[in-house]
Amino acid sequence: MSRTRQLMAGLRDALGSAEPLPPPEPMPQIPAPPARVYSPRPEKRPFAAEAAKHTTALVGIGHVGTRYATDVVLQFQAELAVAHGAVAALLPDGWAQQNGFVALKSRVTDHREFLLRPDLGRRLDDASLEAVRRNCTRGPDVQIIVADGLSAVACIGSGQALHDAVARACAARNLSTGTPVCARFARVWLEDEIGQAVGAKVAMILLGERPGLGTGDGLSAYVVYDPRIGKTDGDRNMISNIHARGMPIEEAAARLAALASAMIEQRTSGVALDLARLGLASERTPRPPQVRQKLVNG
Repeated sequence: MSRTRQLMAGLRDALGSAEPLPPPEPMPQIPAPPARVYSPRPEKRPFAAEAAKHTTALVGIGHVGTRYATDVVLQFQAELAVAHGAVAALLPDGWAQQNGFVALKSRVTDHREFLLRPDLGRRLDDASLEAVRRNCTRGPDVQIIVADGLSAVACIGSGQALHDAVARACAARNLSTGTPVCARFARVWLEDEIGQAVGAKVAMILLGERPGLGTGDGLSAYVVYDPRIGKTDGDRNMISNIHARGMPIEEAAARLAALASAMIEQRTSGVALDLARLGLASERTPRPPQVRQKLVNG
């Protein structure tokens, strides 16, 4: 045996490792866990189940023991996929021209830059600014802008329908509307530069809103009086959730035209606008029961 091994064996002896192990003690008896059987279906409270009939929000989904039911989790994942798909969608090349719009684009160069640089989506590129000055009617009461925003899916699906409905509602109030334009890679504040360029009294941008769960097809409308670069969110009024399961297009159009008319009459918008003078409060009715769209079979 080498000198090193002799030293190691001596150290083990000194530490008592050479002593035999004590006899093992008997293991204690561990009681079995309490038996509990969970229902295979979610346990729902009556109040939550009734409230769920009036909203598409995740209300009254119940639980199975300490977790969500499998079909609830699958539905959540499917709705999240719808939202991701809407954000990732692009407005096809030529879509604006094919639907009768003057095609415009912000200073964004691609979709990734659009998501990372909101500031570039708030200004027109040079070619688009020149197109506005060359092709668009000057001095309308309302300049309507259709845009992709964060959901090109919504813009493609109902952007033109909402534009046409708003134009009709404005005409019914004797408000002139400008040349139809459609902006790609657009953020809300892009309406300021477009409205300023055409000299509109009111600018109104109808764009795909940030998708929620299962609502990748929703449009939002932002309206501003005396549009010009430098306006803030406090200067705007907006209506959101314009889609089949939210506010219908015709109702949204009537409200947007009323907003534009009130802005011109009061010569202001945003927090300073007196909404009580719109005359729409009496028209509101309770929301009918809503049915959440089932995307998966659990």
